[in-house]
Amino acid sequence: MAIYITATGLHTPKDKITNEELVAAFNTYVDNYNAENAAAIESGEKVALQHSSAEFIEKASGIKSRYVIDKKGILDPKIMAPIFPARKLGEELSIMAEMGVDALQKTLDNAGLKADDLDGIICACSNFQRVYPAIAIEIQHAIGMTHGFAYDTNVACSAATFGIAGAVGSIKAGLGKRIAVVNVEITSAHLNWRNRDSHFIFGDVATATIIEELDTPKGYEILDSKLWTQFSTNIKNEFGFMDRSEFLAANSGMYPDLQEPVTDKLFLQEGRKVFREVCPKVSEIISTHLAENNIDTKNVKKLWLHQANINMIDLILRTVMGKDADKSIAPIVIDEFGNTSSASPIIAFHLKQDGIESGDLAVICSFGAGYSIGSVIVKKV
Repeated sequence: MAIYITATGLHTPKDKITNEELVAAFNTYVDNYNAENAAAIESGEKVALQHSSAEFIEKASGIKSRYVIDKKGILDPKIMAPIFPARKLGEELSIMAEMGVDALQKTLDNAGLKADDLDGIICACSNFQRVYPAIAIEIQHAIGMTHGFAYDTNVACSAATFGIAGAVGSIKAGLGKRIAVVNVEITSAHLNWRNRDSHFIFGDVATATIIEELDTPKGYEILDSKLWTQFSTNIKNEFGFMDRSEFLAANSGMYPDLQEPVTDKLFLQEGRKVFREVCPKVSEIISTHLAENNIDTKNVKKLWLHQANINMIDLILRTVMGKDADKSIAPIVIDEFGNTSSASPIIAFHLKQDGIESGDLAVICSFGAGYSIGSVIVKKV
Protein backbone atom coordinates (compact mmCIF):
# COMPACT_ATOMS: atom_id res chain seq x y z
CA MET A 1 0.00 0.00 0.00
CA ALA A 2 1.03 3.58 -0.62
CA ILE A 3 0.44 6.80 1.31
CA TYR A 4 -1.54 9.67 -0.20
CA ILE A 5 -2.65 13.25 0.34
CA THR A 6 -6.37 12.79 -0.20
CA ALA A 7 -7.89 16.13 0.76
CA THR A 8 -7.15 19.68 1.87
CA GLY A 9 -9.21 22.49 3.37
CA LEU A 10 -8.88 26.22 3.99
CA HIS A 11 -10.22 28.58 6.66
CA THR A 12 -9.99 32.27 5.81
CA PRO A 13 -10.81 35.00 8.38
CA LYS A 14 -13.55 37.45 7.44
CA ASP A 15 -11.40 40.60 7.75
CA LYS A 16 -9.17 41.65 4.87
CA ILE A 17 -6.65 44.51 4.80
CA THR A 18 -5.41 46.01 1.54
CA ASN A 19 -1.99 47.60 1.21
CA GLU A 20 -3.62 51.00 0.89
CA GLU A 21 -5.50 50.61 4.17
CA LEU A 22 -2.41 49.34 5.95
CA VAL A 23 -0.23 52.16 4.67
CA ALA A 24 -2.75 54.82 5.69
CA ALA A 25 -2.73 53.54 9.28
CA PHE A 26 1.05 53.08 9.37
CA ASN A 27 1.79 56.53 7.97
CA THR A 28 -0.56 58.12 10.51
CA TYR A 29 1.38 56.35 13.26
CA VAL A 30 4.66 57.61 11.75
CA ASP A 31 3.39 61.20 11.61
CA ASN A 32 2.19 61.02 15.21
CA TYR A 33 5.48 59.53 16.39
CA ASN A 34 7.59 62.11 14.58
CA ALA A 35 5.47 64.97 15.93
CA GLU A 36 5.58 63.67 19.52
CA ASN A 37 9.36 63.19 19.33
CA ALA A 38 10.21 66.25 17.25
CA ALA A 39 12.67 67.69 19.78
CA ALA A 40 14.52 64.40 20.26
CA ILE A 41 14.66 63.90 16.50
CA GLU A 42 15.98 67.44 16.00
CA SER A 43 18.71 66.85 18.59
CA GLY A 44 19.69 63.51 17.11
CA GLU A 45 18.59 61.48 20.13
CA LYS A 46 15.99 59.68 18.02
CA VAL A 47 15.63 58.91 14.31
CA ALA A 48 12.57 60.04 12.41
CA LEU A 49 10.40 57.22 11.12
CA GLN A 50 9.77 56.94 7.37
CA HIS A 51 6.50 56.51 5.53
CA SER A 52 5.57 53.28 3.78
CA SER A 53 3.66 52.96 0.49
CA ALA A 54 1.51 50.41 -1.29
CA GLU A 55 3.94 50.47 -4.21
CA PHE A 56 6.92 49.74 -1.96
CA ILE A 57 5.10 46.79 -0.33
CA GLU A 58 4.07 45.18 -3.61
CA LYS A 59 7.51 45.62 -5.18
CA ALA A 60 9.32 44.28 -2.12
CA SER A 61 7.05 41.30 -1.49
CA GLY A 62 4.36 40.79 -4.12
CA ILE A 63 1.70 41.25 -1.43
CA LYS A 64 -1.45 43.23 -2.19
CA SER A 65 -3.64 42.21 0.75
CA ARG A 66 -3.91 39.85 3.71
CA TYR A 67 -6.66 38.29 5.85
CA VAL A 68 -6.66 38.89 9.62
CA ILE A 69 -8.80 37.92 12.59
CA ASP A 70 -9.16 41.55 13.70
CA LYS A 71 -8.85 44.45 11.31
CA LYS A 72 -9.96 47.27 13.61
CA GLY A 73 -7.13 47.03 16.15
CA ILE A 74 -4.42 46.65 13.51
CA LEU A 75 -5.57 49.74 11.62
CA ASP A 76 -5.86 51.90 14.74
CA PRO A 77 -2.62 53.97 14.80
CA LYS A 78 -2.76 54.04 18.62
CA ILE A 79 -2.97 50.23 18.92
CA MET A 80 -1.68 48.52 15.76
CA ALA A 81 -2.34 44.97 16.96
CA PRO A 82 -5.28 42.57 16.72
CA ILE A 83 -7.71 42.71 19.64
CA PHE A 84 -9.75 39.74 20.79
CA PRO A 85 -11.26 38.94 24.20
CA ALA A 86 -9.79 36.15 26.30
CA ARG A 87 -11.61 32.84 26.22
CA LYS A 88 -11.88 30.60 29.27
CA LEU A 89 -10.08 27.34 28.58
CA GLY A 90 -12.40 24.39 28.91
CA GLU A 91 -15.54 26.49 28.57
CA GLU A 92 -14.90 28.15 25.22
CA LEU A 93 -13.01 26.95 22.19
CA SER A 94 -9.68 28.76 21.78
CA ILE A 95 -9.26 30.94 18.69
CA MET A 96 -6.56 28.65 17.28
CA ALA A 97 -8.67 25.54 17.80
CA GLU A 98 -11.73 27.24 16.31
CA MET A 99 -9.85 28.09 13.13
CA GLY A 100 -8.27 24.62 13.01
CA VAL A 101 -11.59 22.86 13.47
CA ASP A 102 -13.14 24.81 10.60
CA ALA A 103 -10.25 24.01 8.25
CA LEU A 104 -10.24 20.35 9.29
CA GLN A 105 -14.00 19.96 9.00
CA LYS A 106 -13.89 21.37 5.47
CA THR A 107 -11.12 18.91 4.67
CA LEU A 108 -13.09 15.98 6.07
CA ASP A 109 -16.12 17.08 4.05
CA ASN A 110 -13.97 17.29 0.90
CA ALA A 111 -12.74 13.74 1.60
CA GLY A 112 -16.17 12.35 2.50
CA LEU A 113 -14.92 11.39 5.96
CA LYS A 114 -15.98 11.82 9.59
CA ALA A 115 -13.81 12.86 12.53
CA ASP A 116 -13.58 9.32 13.88
CA ASP A 117 -12.17 8.15 10.57
CA LEU A 118 -8.96 9.88 11.66
CA ASP A 119 -6.33 8.13 13.77
CA GLY A 120 -4.25 11.22 14.54
CA ILE A 121 -4.03 15.00 14.32
CA ILE A 122 -0.79 16.95 14.08
CA CYS A 123 -1.16 20.69 14.63
CA ALA A 124 1.93 22.11 12.92
CA CYS A 125 2.35 25.87 13.26
CA SER A 126 4.87 28.66 13.75
CA ASN A 127 3.28 29.93 16.97
CA PHE A 128 0.92 28.60 19.63
CA GLN A 129 -1.28 30.68 21.89
CA ARG A 130 -0.43 28.50 24.88
CA VAL A 131 2.04 25.85 25.90
CA TYR A 132 -0.43 23.15 26.97
CA PRO A 133 -2.82 21.42 26.73
CA ALA A 134 -1.98 20.98 23.06
CA ILE A 135 -4.09 22.86 20.52
CA ALA A 136 -4.19 19.61 18.53
CA ILE A 137 -5.85 17.78 21.43
CA GLU A 138 -8.39 20.59 21.76
CA ILE A 139 -9.14 20.26 18.03
CA GLN A 140 -9.42 16.47 18.44
CA HIS A 141 -11.99 16.95 21.20
CA ALA A 142 -13.93 19.73 19.50
CA ILE A 143 -14.28 17.95 16.18
CA GLY A 144 -15.57 14.77 17.83
CA MET A 145 -12.63 12.42 17.31
CA THR A 146 -12.99 9.93 20.17
CA HIS A 147 -9.87 7.81 19.73
CA GLY A 148 -6.28 8.06 18.51
CA PHE A 149 -3.75 10.79 19.28
CA ALA A 150 -3.02 14.47 18.69
CA TYR A 151 0.01 16.67 19.27
CA ASP A 152 1.50 20.07 18.44
CA THR A 153 4.75 20.67 16.57
CA ASN A 154 6.58 23.86 15.61
CA VAL A 155 9.14 24.26 12.82
CA ALA A 156 8.14 27.84 11.99
CA CYS A 157 7.26 28.32 8.30
CA SER A 158 8.33 24.75 7.50
CA ALA A 159 5.87 23.18 9.93
CA ALA A 160 3.46 21.90 7.25
CA THR A 161 5.98 19.80 5.32
CA PHE A 162 7.57 18.58 8.55
CA GLY A 163 4.06 17.68 9.72
CA ILE A 164 3.37 15.77 6.51
CA ALA A 165 6.65 13.87 6.93
CA GLY A 166 5.68 13.17 10.54
CA ALA A 167 2.30 11.85 9.47
CA VAL A 168 3.90 9.56 6.90
CA GLY A 169 6.34 8.33 9.53
CA SER A 170 3.53 7.65 11.98
CA ILE A 171 1.63 5.66 9.38
CA LYS A 172 4.70 3.64 8.47
CA ALA A 173 5.31 3.01 12.18
CA GLY A 174 1.83 1.56 12.56
CA LEU A 175 0.42 4.37 14.74
CA GLY A 176 -2.51 4.90 12.41
CA LYS A 177 -3.67 4.78 8.82
CA ARG A 178 -5.21 8.24 8.43
CA ILE A 179 -3.71 11.39 9.97
CA ALA A 180 -4.63 15.06 9.57
CA VAL A 181 -2.04 17.84 9.57
CA VAL A 182 -3.54 21.18 10.63
CA ASN A 183 -1.75 24.52 10.18
CA VAL A 184 -3.25 27.42 12.12
CA GLU A 185 -1.48 30.73 11.73
CA ILE A 186 -2.50 33.86 13.65
CA THR A 187 0.59 35.68 12.47
CA SER A 188 -1.02 39.09 12.97
CA ALA A 189 -0.52 38.61 16.73
CA HIS A 190 3.25 38.04 16.51
CA LEU A 191 3.94 40.78 13.97
CA ASN A 192 5.19 44.25 14.92
CA TRP A 193 2.84 46.37 12.80
CA ARG A 194 5.00 49.45 13.59
CA ASN A 195 8.07 48.10 11.81
CA ARG A 196 8.29 49.53 8.27
CA ASP A 197 10.42 46.64 7.00
CA SER A 198 7.97 43.92 7.99
CA HIS A 199 4.58 45.43 8.94
CA PHE A 200 3.02 44.22 5.71
CA ILE A 201 4.31 40.64 5.56
CA PHE A 202 1.89 38.35 7.35
CA GLY A 203 -1.74 37.25 7.26
CA ASP A 204 -3.95 34.89 9.27
CA VAL A 205 -5.35 31.60 7.97
CA ALA A 206 -5.77 27.89 8.73
CA THR A 207 -5.32 24.86 6.48
CA ALA A 208 -5.68 21.13 6.92
CA THR A 209 -4.37 18.14 4.97
CA ILE A 210 -5.36 14.48 5.24
CA ILE A 211 -2.61 11.88 4.82
CA GLU A 212 -3.69 8.24 4.53
CA GLU A 213 -2.55 4.77 3.58
CA LEU A 214 -4.81 3.23 0.92
CA ASP A 215 -5.16 0.11 -1.22
CA THR A 216 -6.90 2.14 -3.92
CA PRO A 217 -4.96 5.19 -5.22
CA LYS A 218 -6.54 8.57 -4.48
CA GLY A 219 -5.37 12.17 -4.63
CA TYR A 220 -1.58 12.55 -4.60
CA GLU A 221 0.80 9.75 -3.74
CA ILE A 222 3.59 10.90 -1.41
CA LEU A 223 6.75 9.55 -3.01
CA ASP A 224 9.35 10.92 -0.59
CA SER A 225 10.12 13.64 1.97
CA LYS A 226 13.36 15.46 2.72
CA LEU A 227 13.93 17.64 5.79
CA TRP A 228 16.82 19.98 6.62
CA THR A 229 17.59 22.38 9.48
CA GLN A 230 20.45 24.68 10.48
CA PHE A 231 20.51 27.11 13.39
CA SER A 232 20.22 30.80 12.52
CA THR A 233 18.94 33.91 14.29
CA ASN A 234 18.29 35.79 11.06
CA ILE A 235 14.58 35.04 11.45
CA LYS A 236 13.31 34.94 15.00
CA ASN A 237 10.37 35.41 17.34
CA GLU A 238 11.54 35.18 20.96
CA PHE A 239 8.36 35.97 22.85
CA GLY A 240 7.79 33.27 25.46
CA PHE A 241 6.80 32.25 28.95
CA MET A 242 10.19 33.14 30.49
CA ASP A 243 9.96 36.81 29.51
CA ARG A 244 8.34 37.75 32.83
CA SER A 245 11.25 36.35 34.80
CA GLU A 246 13.83 37.93 32.52
CA PHE A 247 12.10 41.31 32.85
CA LEU A 248 12.07 41.07 36.63
CA ALA A 249 15.75 40.13 36.70
CA ALA A 250 16.67 43.03 34.43
CA ASN A 251 14.68 45.52 36.46
CA SER A 252 15.76 44.51 39.96
CA GLY A 253 12.37 43.25 41.02
CA MET A 254 10.30 46.12 39.64
CA TYR A 255 6.82 44.99 38.68
CA PRO A 256 6.58 44.81 34.89
CA ASP A 257 4.32 47.13 32.96
CA LEU A 258 2.45 44.49 30.97
CA GLN A 259 0.85 47.10 28.74
CA GLU A 260 4.17 48.17 27.26
CA PRO A 261 4.60 46.95 23.65
CA VAL A 262 7.01 44.03 23.43
CA THR A 263 8.62 44.96 20.14
CA ASP A 264 12.02 43.35 20.59
CA LYS A 265 10.45 39.93 21.17
CA LEU A 266 8.10 39.90 18.19
CA PHE A 267 8.91 38.85 14.63
CA LEU A 268 12.29 40.11 13.46
CA GLN A 269 14.37 39.20 10.44
CA GLU A 270 17.47 40.20 8.56
CA GLY A 271 15.70 40.17 5.22
CA ARG A 272 18.68 40.53 2.90
CA LYS A 273 20.67 37.85 4.73
CA VAL A 274 17.68 35.50 4.63
CA PHE A 275 17.28 36.04 0.91
CA ARG A 276 20.97 35.40 0.20
CA GLU A 277 21.28 32.36 2.45
CA VAL A 278 17.92 30.62 2.17
CA CYS A 279 17.14 30.78 -1.57
CA PRO A 280 20.26 28.87 -2.73
CA LYS A 281 19.75 26.26 -0.04
CA VAL A 282 16.09 25.72 -0.92
CA SER A 283 17.03 25.28 -4.58
CA GLU A 284 19.77 22.85 -3.58
CA ILE A 285 17.44 20.81 -1.37
CA ILE A 286 14.76 20.53 -4.06
CA SER A 287 17.26 19.67 -6.80
CA THR A 288 19.05 17.10 -4.63
CA HIS A 289 15.75 15.59 -3.52
CA LEU A 290 14.59 15.17 -7.11
CA ALA A 291 17.93 13.66 -8.13
CA GLU A 292 17.79 11.20 -5.23
CA ASN A 293 14.47 10.01 -6.61
CA ASN A 294 15.73 9.91 -10.23
CA ILE A 295 13.36 12.67 -11.30
CA ASP A 296 14.41 15.09 -14.03
CA THR A 297 13.30 18.65 -13.31
CA LYS A 298 11.68 18.84 -16.76
CA ASN A 299 9.15 16.27 -15.50
CA VAL A 300 8.08 18.43 -12.53
CA LYS A 301 4.78 20.13 -13.26
CA LYS A 302 4.35 22.21 -10.11
CA LEU A 303 6.40 23.66 -7.29
CA TRP A 304 4.00 24.60 -4.49
CA LEU A 305 6.40 26.80 -2.55
CA HIS A 306 6.22 28.66 0.74
CA GLN A 307 4.82 32.09 -0.04
CA ALA A 308 7.45 34.12 1.80
CA ASN A 309 8.22 36.65 -0.90
CA ILE A 310 7.46 36.77 -4.62
CA ASN A 311 11.11 37.48 -5.45
CA MET A 312 12.26 34.43 -3.48
CA ILE A 313 9.69 32.27 -5.25
CA ASP A 314 10.84 33.53 -8.64
CA LEU A 315 14.53 32.96 -7.87
CA ILE A 316 13.95 29.42 -6.57
CA LEU A 317 11.82 28.59 -9.62
CA ARG A 318 14.49 29.81 -12.06
CA THR A 319 17.32 28.13 -10.17
CA VAL A 320 15.59 24.74 -10.02
CA MET A 321 13.71 24.72 -13.32
CA GLY A 322 15.86 26.98 -15.51
CA LYS A 323 16.02 30.71 -16.14
CA ASP A 324 13.21 30.59 -18.72
CA ALA A 325 10.86 28.49 -16.59
CA ASP A 326 7.13 29.11 -16.92
CA LYS A 327 6.05 31.06 -13.84
CA SER A 328 2.83 29.03 -13.64
CA ILE A 329 4.97 26.12 -12.40
CA ALA A 330 5.31 27.96 -9.06
CA PRO A 331 1.80 29.35 -8.38
CA ILE A 332 1.39 32.54 -6.37
CA VAL A 333 -1.12 33.15 -3.57
CA ILE A 334 0.96 35.65 -1.59
CA ASP A 335 -0.66 38.54 -3.46
CA GLU A 336 -4.03 37.84 -1.80
CA PHE A 337 -3.06 36.12 1.46
CA GLY A 338 0.33 37.58 2.34
CA ASN A 339 2.84 35.30 4.03
CA THR A 340 0.82 32.81 6.08
CA SER A 341 3.84 30.95 7.45
CA SER A 342 3.37 27.16 7.62
CA ALA A 343 -0.01 27.27 5.86
CA SER A 344 1.21 29.05 2.73
CA PRO A 345 2.39 26.11 0.55
CA ILE A 346 -0.79 24.24 1.49
CA ILE A 347 -2.91 27.20 0.34
CA ALA A 348 -1.02 27.15 -2.97
CA PHE A 349 -1.52 23.37 -3.22
CA HIS A 350 -5.20 23.67 -2.28
CA LEU A 351 -6.05 26.47 -4.73
CA LYS A 352 -3.62 26.04 -7.62
CA GLN A 353 -3.84 22.56 -9.14
CA ASP A 354 -4.77 23.70 -12.63
CA GLY A 355 -3.09 21.76 -15.41
CA ILE A 356 -2.17 18.78 -13.22
CA GLU A 357 -3.03 15.43 -14.77
CA SER A 358 -2.76 11.82 -13.66
CA GLY A 359 0.88 10.76 -13.34
CA ASP A 360 2.24 14.29 -13.04
CA LEU A 361 5.00 14.93 -10.51
CA ALA A 362 5.20 17.95 -8.21
CA VAL A 363 6.90 19.27 -5.09
CA ILE A 364 5.49 20.89 -1.96
CA CYS A 365 8.30 22.88 -0.35
CA SER A 366 8.48 25.09 2.72
CA PHE A 367 11.33 27.08 4.24
CA GLY A 368 11.84 29.54 7.03
CA ALA A 369 13.19 30.18 10.51
CA GLY A 370 15.54 27.67 11.96
CA TYR A 371 16.72 27.70 9.23
CA SER A 372 14.39 24.92 8.15
CA ILE A 373 13.46 23.45 4.77
CA GLY A 374 11.02 20.67 3.96
CA SER A 375 10.47 19.08 0.54
CA VAL A 376 7.69 16.59 -0.29
CA ILE A 377 7.56 14.94 -3.72
CA VAL A 378 4.06 13.92 -4.83
CA LYS A 379 2.51 12.24 -7.86
CA LYS A 380 -1.05 12.89 -9.04
CA VAL A 381 -3.12 9.72 -9.16
